Amino acid sequence: MAYLKKSIWMTIVYCVILITGCSPYLENNEVEEIAPVIFWSLDAAEEGKLEATTVVPPLVQEKKRILTMQVDLLKQSGKGFNLRYYRELKVGQLRVMLLNEELAKKGLRPIINTIFTDPDISQRLYLVIVQGDVKDYIKEEIESQENLDYFLYRMLKHYERKRQGQLSIVNLHQFMQKLYSPFSDPILPVFKAENGNFNYEGTAIFQNDKLISVVTDSDDEIYQLIGNDYYLKYLPIPKLSVVLGHVRTNVDVTFSQDLTEMNFKVELKGRIDEYQGEKNLNDLDDLAEITNEIKSHLETQTKAFLQKNQEWQTEPLDIGARTLTPFSRPIEKKEWREKWRNMEIKVKYQMDLEPLINIQE
Repeated sequence: MAYLKKSIWMTIVYCVILITGCSPYLENNEVEEIAPVIFWSLDAAEEGKLEATTVVPPLVQEKKRILTMQVDLLKQSGKGFNLRYYRELKVGQLRVMLLNEELAKKGLRPIINTIFTDPDISQRLYLVIVQGDVKDYIKEEIESQENLDYFLYRMLKHYERKRQGQLSIVNLHQFMQKLYSPFSDPILPVFKAENGNFNYEGTAIFQNDKLISVVTDSDDEIYQLIGNDYYLKYLPIPKLSVVLGHVRTNVDVTFSQDLTEMNFKVELKGRIDEYQGEKNLNDLDDLAEITNEIKSHLETQTKAFLQKNQEWQTEPLDIGARTLTPFSRPIEKKEWREKWRNMEIKVKYQMDLEPLINIQE
């Protein structure tokens, strides 16, 4: 009977431990002895090493410090940081990973696999490519910008939530999905750290895990319209002296039976928010003419963007997935890449624009 009571008691204790999410083998940490890490910055260093940088302490009223160290392996940085700071740094709140552009050109697979398999790191971790020197930017801003690390995280979270079609916000899970997809390549947002500013530059396009090119300005706007959010709050076209507003698109892709030709159809709806040209948009003929000019311009830009990706042998739009049908054999990755590289592309836009209305007194 005593043995039975002891067994029941031990079972209850064990169940309580499981319910509370505790483990009998947990590290002995008190809250005041630990500090969460919000971001890491990784750069390439000499002799194949990594240079890791972070800011401590996050969200605590103490003077901010920059911690930087060179390591051979990513996990070494966590250990090294803990030896330089009186609190134990935990990556459970790691939310932003800043990756230097030159490092991304060499390939990110080892780094991505390491952080993806770490159970303490959330898959909602934002990945960002950075041009310029992040350390210099942090040194300039850390005195004036309180909680700089948290500010960067909130900025990315804001644009992800609003989905305004302006930034290519990507988290770890989304990057991994594209990295191991047979039909697509990953993309990441690109920011430039320069003169105390941290500005969005465009979209980095990868071939597998290596950065191949960064598309900016009009090419990035085309990507937002046909491959990312399918929406732009503003689409300026300086060549035609016009700005389109609240632009939404719907993309339909069809292929020839032998996959030698692709018809890329885009239905675009929006309105003319600004026009500084010589045509009278109150005149139906002039309105039709400027609409056709916009249509022709977007068709040319879109085709050029798609052909660039053929030249780079990249596939950021996941177009190959559109070849899948219920009763056909899925095309192999190698075969699809070969087809995509040599495919003839035809682009057609269907426009539905609301004109700019002049209000006269």
